[in-house]
Amino acid sequence: MAHRLLRDVEADGWERSDFPIICESCLGDNPYVRMTKAQFDKECKICTRPFTVFRWRPGRDARYKKTEICQTCCKLKNVCQVCLLDLEYGLPVQVRDTALSINANDSIPKSDVNREFFAEEAGIDYESSYGKVRPNDTIMKLQRTSPYYKRNRAHVCSFFIRGECTRGAECPYRHEMPVTGELSQQNIKDRYYG
Repeated sequence: MAHRLLRDVEADGWERSDFPIICESCLGDNPYVRMTKAQFDKECKICTRPFTVFRWRPGRDARYKKTEICQTCCKLKNVCQVCLLDLEYGLPVQVRDTALSINANDSIPKSDVNREFFAEEAGIDYESSYGKVRPNDTIMKLQRTSPYYKRNRAHVCSFFIRGECTRGAECPYRHEMPVTGELSQQNIKDRYYG
């Protein structure tokens, strides 16, 4: 909090964590993951507060993953810090909230000052509203029961798309045409708020 003088270094409201809150798909199938930790490396894409960023490679043929949002925002919506999918059901936030009949518009403020106050209050005393809701048949049918490791694959080679990739089999990127459509150009805030 830059607007007041602090006597305690730990009282700045910034997140300090030892391990990320991530889903099994983002963690990967390899039980031996080497993870790097950088304190206050980036600002959260939702609340714009500095947080601890973790970076790792979930598998041999996978691309590097890193945390995108802070743990406070992650806990408020019960989502993965990387893919922003629900931790319990593996569904996007909007699908989960619709299936559970949760009104997402009232839960988290969108203005800067209100969001800062809300995050500070939630960081002190966290009580999730998502744990209290009983799942119905719809969400049980929609939920992902096993990890989906195809999300961790390397990005598509941009030179291959143009027909100019000269690396061939040594290219670390995928040689296939990308999927286009409405969901291919998503904004991270749109995914978080639903």
